[in-house]
Amino acid sequence: SSIFLCLYHFLEVDLSYRTIMSLSRRKQRLRYMQRDGRFPVVFQKAPGHWSPYLMDIFTTLVEIRWRVMFLVFSLSYILSWLFFGLCYWLIAYVNRDIHNADDKLCVANVRGFTGAFLFSMETQATIGYGFRFMHENCMVAIVLVTVQDVFSCLLDTIIIGIIVAKMASARKRAQTVGFSRCAVVNLRDGVLCLSWRLGDLRGNHILEGVVKATIVRYIKKQQQGSVMMSYQDLDIENREIVLATPATIIHKLEPGSPLYSVGPEDLLEDHFELVVSFTYPGDSTGMLHQTRTSYTPADIRWGQRFQDMLKVSKRSYKVNYALFNETTWVPVPRLSAEVYNRGRGGDQSQRQNFPLVRRSGPSCQENLDNAHEVMHQTSL
Repeated sequence: SSIFLCLYHFLEVDLSYRTIMSLSRRKQRLRYMQRDGRFPVVFQKAPGHWSPYLMDIFTTLVEIRWRVMFLVFSLSYILSWLFFGLCYWLIAYVNRDIHNADDKLCVANVRGFTGAFLFSMETQATIGYGFRFMHENCMVAIVLVTVQDVFSCLLDTIIIGIIVAKMASARKRAQTVGFSRCAVVNLRDGVLCLSWRLGDLRGNHILEGVVKATIVRYIKKQQQGSVMMSYQDLDIENREIVLATPATIIHKLEPGSPLYSVGPEDLLEDHFELVVSFTYPGDSTGMLHQTRTSYTPADIRWGQRFQDMLKVSKRSYKVNYALFNETTWVPVPRLSAEVYNRGRGGDQSQRQNFPLVRRSGPSCQENLDNAHEVMHQTSL
């Protein structure tokens, strides 16, 4: 009987292994949202294509890349120096400063465009070498210097504000808060649950945040390339999270859940995306931050649970983030929640055990050695 029992478990291992391999090798579809939270959406022929960016130029400059920001930063000063330098050169040309005596000049020692450009740069940067200076007998040049000084203060304020806003950007803080690479389905108090992990990698802990999860499906219409999007929110236990230690977000597969009738075999054919987000205020700046990611059916591990990563010592709670994405097989019926609840208390042979799974790198890798260890796994 022990031989038949071992053969039975090896067959279950092989079946589970092939199911996961089928999910991973299935043709990759375009994700609604990338793992890093970006959406692969391109607007074509939108009305007023550039007007939204120009109307909110400050936000546009905050959101652009740093290298583009440095280019705009440099060009804004160089172009302003050139513009005012050209104005000074025109004043010198009209006033004939090239041939006039020193007591009749508008700007001293400005004999050409190069001198006018240097005077413009010295004025706007408040360098003040003293070699080039303004005479009081030229009112037009005095007015121009006044305008340049005011413009210089305004430009410095805008540039400094944009740089400070970019350095305090919410996206940078969001990169230190992350979700697990995969979601798992297991039993909790006799109920099938879908769960995933959320953790904060920084030392200053988040004491207030809200989790949201949405199922996104798209159906292709008859017209070529046309799709229709549908959104269904998931009910989450303890939507408000205290993230002092990593938290496990739980959604019960109960009647009313969009995934109530989805089983492990249905994941091979079903096409949906679980979009999850965590919105929280920054403890240092008070700004709202948002971390988000998405899970496809290939990212959902049926019959697994996350390994424990929190231990208690005499003086502190120790969190081992090396186990953040680690999962372990647990006994879970290979049935949808609807079928499981319908036949609950019936034939117990529907419940099956699975081998150990270890998280390694960006994808879950199966460890099929020592299949007899399955019998020692415990359910949550």
